[in-house]
Amino acid sequence: MHDDQLASDAELIGEILRDQQPQWADCPIRELSSTGTDHALYRLDDAVARVPLRETATRPIDTEFRWLPWLAERVLVEIPRPLARIEPSPRFPYPWSIHSWVDGECGTTALIDRALLAVDLARLLRTLHALDTDGGPPSVDAYCWRGIPLRMRDASTREAIASSRELIDVAAVTSAWEAALDTPEWTGPAVWVHGDLAAGNLIFRDRRLAGVIDWACMAVGDPACDLVVAWELLDESSRDTFRADVAVDDATWERGRGWALSTAVGALAYYEDTNPFMADQARHKLRSLLGDDAVPPRHR
Repeated sequence: MHDDQLASDAELIGEILRDQQPQWADCPIRELSSTGTDHALYRLDDAVARVPLRETATRPIDTEFRWLPWLAERVLVEIPRPLARIEPSPRFPYPWSIHSWVDGECGTTALIDRALLAVDLARLLRTLHALDTDGGPPSVDAYCWRGIPLRMRDASTREAIASSRELIDVAAVTSAWEAALDTPEWTGPAVWVHGDLAAGNLIFRDRRLAGVIDWACMAVGDPACDLVVAWELLDESSRDTFRADVAVDDATWERGRGWALSTAVGALAYYEDTNPFMADQARHKLRSLLGDDAVPPRHR
């Protein structure tokens, strides 16, 4: 997926663990299939090793170790807790980490009751967005800059629109983006955001939301970025329920639409040829936002 992507495998992970974390050295190590774009994942009994695919993916490690244990005590779903940090070595040049395993089925394959998910997501976000933010990572410094003012994404979004010109209705997407930019900016206090609530990061048990993983994008900023999931996993009816229950103002909802559009067109431009799931997810979000004509028929 990335020009600077590094490879790893279970044998390599085992060798490094024997040197640095021998308590896991003898447990079975199984590489997990994933639609993610930042880490290779390896199951270690009741834990998971998150091994960065590129150097930029190492940025959130310190934040995760600082804040995930605190958040785990306060949010309404199970989230991973960091268990060990692995330092760079001659075998692998970047640090990586081991987290507790969250059992359940990933949202990319789980059977989802969208009506229940709308309620569960809104409840999660109301709690998360109400937590004390003292000392939390500012959005402008955090990984992927989630929670920043939408206008700060203007240049990259327009570049992605241009790169995707053969895949989308450029005029419709550009018009929707400019409408989002005209929405009033967030003037309330900065709040905690997960930053990447997407199918691959939601864990279900018995068709209910039970866990949220991959908090690498967590930050303190504008809550609008956490609304993107409404156009990925919810249909029109459940989206209306979510909007009512999450209780954000109209401007925040419209900025959420802007975040969904920006992340969708960015993913489509970047992953069209390398990550079919991410590209299909992006097309689905664009259709949810703008209708089927947003993606020309030959690309549906």
